[in-house]
Amino acid sequence: MALVHSESAADPKVFAAVDLGSNSFHMIVAQMDHGHLTILDRLRETVRMGAGLDEQKFLIHDAQERALDCLQRFGQRLRNMSPDGIRIVGTNTLRVAKNSRDFVVAAQQALGHRVEIIGGREEARLIYLGVANALEAGEENRLVVDIGGGSTEIITGKGFKSSHRESLHVGCVSLSTDIMAKGKLKKKWVKAAEMAAELAIQPVASMFRRAGWDRAIGCSGTIKSIRAAVQEQGWCDQGITYESLQKLRQALTRFDEIEQLKELGVSADRRPIFVSGLAILWAVFDLLHLDRMDVSDEALREGVLYDLIGRVQHTDVRENTVQSLLRRWAVDEAHAARVCQTAEKYFALVAHDWGLELPNGDSMLRWSALLHEIGLLISHGQYHKHGAYVVGNADLSGFSRQDQAILAALVRGHRRSFPMEIFQMLNDVNIEPVIRLCVLLRLAVLMHRDRSDSANPVIEFIAQDKNLHLRFPSGWLEQNPLTLIDLEQEARYLKPASVNLAFSSKH
Repeated sequence: MALVHSESAADPKVFAAVDLGSNSFHMIVAQMDHGHLTILDRLRETVRMGAGLDEQKFLIHDAQERALDCLQRFGQRLRNMSPDGIRIVGTNTLRVAKNSRDFVVAAQQALGHRVEIIGGREEARLIYLGVANALEAGEENRLVVDIGGGSTEIITGKGFKSSHRESLHVGCVSLSTDIMAKGKLKKKWVKAAEMAAELAIQPVASMFRRAGWDRAIGCSGTIKSIRAAVQEQGWCDQGITYESLQKLRQALTRFDEIEQLKELGVSADRRPIFVSGLAILWAVFDLLHLDRMDVSDEALREGVLYDLIGRVQHTDVRENTVQSLLRRWAVDEAHAARVCQTAEKYFALVAHDWGLELPNGDSMLRWSALLHEIGLLISHGQYHKHGAYVVGNADLSGFSRQDQAILAALVRGHRRSFPMEIFQMLNDVNIEPVIRLCVLLRLAVLMHRDRSDSANPVIEFIAQDKNLHLRFPSGWLEQNPLTLIDLEQEARYLKPASVNLAFSSKH
């Protein structure tokens, strides 16, 4: 698949964030000018992709077609934008769908840009970031709640930094699909929805109550539609109160059909999922002992936008995440830095000739070099496997699931036999450049086997297709027989990866 490429490597001034939610797809386009962000365009379409999951958690054809039709239209808006200024994220439905890989490939073709699937806690972090950027600066502790189509995120934090983040497997689309009969309202179904929501939220409720907050804020379509309904009825002037929710629940007892929700001012596209969304919000109020909740117009897509701008302006949260891992897992940072510096040097020598132009390729190599020994704290035996498990399964702020999988593969593959099967499992990724990144990492690790500060030789790299030829200074290999043996073994290790490693001395 050919993605859109910019003619210029300069930092973009126009940014776009796309949120592929379980209920709706959203796109926001904004321009950064002298530190000020101006919204240029907003697009939203209800696709209800979460309702298209069958009993085996496969996305059915009709749901995929609805989604891809929308993405074709979004793709037209993104067509002339720099890929450096675009981030597209998929949430709960794409996290759970067993055929999400096939859909993501088709979605990338429709959009012309890469689609990332983000984990639940990463989604929660970005939601909080979006809400925080819309609020006045202050020292108040905040509780943020987002009820989406497939999941509900609950977050606490202060300023722009979240402290507790949870993503719960209950959403207004998934709950309505599981419990509510099409077009009908029955008291027992409403009660069942509330109980299902309470069961999902109850395990984390005490943790959030202990964390505490000064102000509760809700966001996204479900909560905004509930706010509109209680204000339409005159039950609440601002935000949402506990009493207004009670009155809204009582009002539902008069209705037998979902279409009757229009009497409360609920829009047609929101009616099928309104009651399940209300059930979740009621459970949040009940279990977290809330009296009132303010409502923010900012949410995930704005958080993605601000996070993207941060990356371009060199405040990348992923770098902070990696540094935190280094400290937490007691990595030998001096050695990691030496390997990292050498790997980056090798990358610069071969990136163009060896086709390493993949998203964040240089960064992925850098981070994997820094983290390649993270598994040593668990055990020296098979530490590359332990490290890959940690990197692949931890909640790493800023990283998509695809990027974590790449990072884990690089850590797993940095030593011993080349684990080709691990690379073949990478979803939605051209594995050829990832394999070649791993080769560079392996060589950097090999060249620092003595773990000393002694300078490495200046090596000439000749890269073409599946071939990599290293030319060492005259006499160096003879003077370093251990490295020569390592290189001979490395050439054998790389055969399963179809990489032909050769080496010689300059004359």
